[in-house]
Amino acid sequence: MKKDVIQKLCHAVLLICMLGLSGCALGTAVQPWEKETLARPEMTFEGDKLDNAYTEHIYSSKEGASGGAGVGGGGCGCN
Repeated sequence: MKKDVIQKLCHAVLLICMLGLSGCALGTAVQPWEKETLARPEMTFEGDKLDNAYTEHIYSSKEGASGGAGVGGGGCGCN
């Protein structure tokens, strides 16, 4: 008896959580005046170009090779 009550309570809590979180999926689209904020350089994956160049320089110095940071084949000719 006690196990059934606990199981029903867990299902009820799970259902309430799922209903509550499903409301988050009903967001509106980004408005044109809000896109300005999302287009800032800080919001890109690349980040600061000078910092990326510095990181690439350190990587190539430690690795003993230059380049290879972009997308491409593995050197086997199967690009």
